[in-house]
Amino acid sequence: MVEIKRRTPSVGEPAPSFSLKNSDLKELSLGEFQGKTAVLLFFPAAFSGTCTMELCTFREHIADMVEVNAQVVGISVDLPYTLREFRRTSQLSFQLLSDFDRTTINQYGVVDEDFHGYHAGVAMRSVFVVDAGGTIAWTWVAERQSDTPEFGDVYEAVERLAQ
Repeated sequence: MVEIKRRTPSVGEPAPSFSLKNSDLKELSLGEFQGKTAVLLFFPAAFSGTCTMELCTFREHIADMVEVNAQVVGISVDLPYTLREFRRTSQLSFQLLSDFDRTTINQYGVVDEDFHGYHAGVAMRSVFVVDAGGTIAWTWVAERQSDTPEFGDVYEAVERLAQ
């Protein structure tokens, strides 16, 4: 098996573009966030305990993000149908995007190829804050899938861009 080397984009670099289907099977691209701050939440699996907790934390604070002109979007390798149900049952008001083909997690260098013994690859829990011009402004990548980002740290990064 050939090992693929991936590199996570750094602060100050252009954010890799993407076009993914949301939970309603509509395409959403990074370019649609032009002029706003985008908070990209990569998560491994819908309905898992840690993912549910993380995304519900952002749900509880979504008004804070909107107030500083930021849009939150979750990205996982789950199918759109699964994401639709996850979004509904978790009462998430932000978009969830399906990277079923794993192109975006590869572009962002956040692939976990040994998730509980599954080797097809899921998203490593991570956050990328992309500024209004499409540049990476802040990143966080979990050392372990059980780690979660501190909402306050993400919010501070977003708030700095709003000033």
